[in-house]
Amino acid sequence: MNDFKIIFSGPVGAGKTTAIGAVSDIDPVTTDEQATDMAKNQKPGTTVAMDYGQIKLDESERIHLYGTPGQERFNFMWEILTQGGIGLVLLLNNTRQDPFRDMHFFLDAFHEFIASSKVVIGVTQMDLSGTPTIEDYHLQLENSGAKIPIFDVDAREKRDVSLLVEALLYSLDPGLGG
Repeated sequence: MNDFKIIFSGPVGAGKTTAIGAVSDIDPVTTDEQATDMAKNQKPGTTVAMDYGQIKLDESERIHLYGTPGQERFNFMWEILTQGGIGLVLLLNNTRQDPFRDMHFFLDAFHEFIASSKVVIGVTQMDLSGTPTIEDYHLQLENSGAKIPIFDVDAREKRDVSLLVEALLYSLDPGLGG
């Protein structure tokens, strides 16, 4: 059995739990608890340990999907969850006050993991806030020298989340592209 592990991370409210649920072939496992801090202004519950889902590629291959908590106070889980991972799906909420700050914060926080794997970025909530644009994200990354695939995604849509996973797998091994 070949098992692979992909990590979903990003700030509170970016859609990590929703994205894993949209693409998982099993009922996802979540560790949501009632939000009691600043997160309660964004949503009633927040992930405190991890989310888990799974994609079955065939009888002998599975991708395990792990979602990290978005709050920095749970960052001890980030290192635990990335162990053995092959890549990171970074989700950013375009309606947050400074999504570029979020992007740079999470790219820095996961720098060591990204250096030994790959990353793709999915920007959610673009239907609610059209700025910044995907091009603006590309320009931000261009200034830092990073070449990271970036997509406008709806975390509720299986095809959008599947695109992120496929892009990540393709960046790991271009031979996987159809």
